[in-house]
Amino acid sequence: MEQIEATNNNRLVLLLIAGIPVTMILAASWLWYFVVQGDLDLVGRIGTANQGILVQPPRQLNDALLRDFAGHPVAWSDAEQEPRWVFLVPSPGAVCDAACERRLYLTRQVHIAMGKEFNRIGRAYLSATPAAETTLGVSALSDGGELPPSFTELLERDHRGLRVLTTGQDEFSALFPELSANNEIWYLVDPAGWIMMSYDDSVGYRDVMSDLKFLLKNSGD
Repeated sequence: MEQIEATNNNRLVLLLIAGIPVTMILAASWLWYFVVQGDLDLVGRIGTANQGILVQPPRQLNDALLRDFAGHPVAWSDAEQEPRWVFLVPSPGAVCDAACERRLYLTRQVHIAMGKEFNRIGRAYLSATPAAETTLGVSALSDGGELPPSFTELLERDHRGLRVLTTGQDEFSALFPELSANNEIWYLVDPAGWIMMSYDDSVGYRDVMSDLKFLLKNSGD
């Protein structure tokens, strides 16, 4: 009798051990379902240390119809592009105004300031108007440099390595709805092409660097 009871106890222990992973999977699936449905604000409940604003839900740039500087169709995750975290500066109009130029300058300076992590980061400019048809609508540059005669010359001279892209107006509006209320916004895109965080001029460059260092440290990309 004691042997039968011991055997039953051992079976119970084995069932409990085997059931733990299954329970965790079911619990995680349940939690993810409610997060996706919008019934549970997991980030809001846990809290974050991010200085930027999380984009919820994130938006996938690989689903967008993009064109490169020459007007050729191109995918965000180009096979020739090494996966990186990307500072994305959007511009809705045919004029790169003071807000646009300032965001290009800020993201360039933060990129340089990242030092040894420089090659793990990229920058991109995305507009509904081709760069060649965009005018530079500023009277002075943020760094005090000489004002170039055109927007394309500014990009070529001061923003080498910047990826210049365009998309349709409707798709642009869908990707960046926040711009309608605040044209100072720029975004952080993860290596998989997800627009996942936004920043504006209220966030200092040291705070941006803090976010990015944390993400780089805790990602394998």
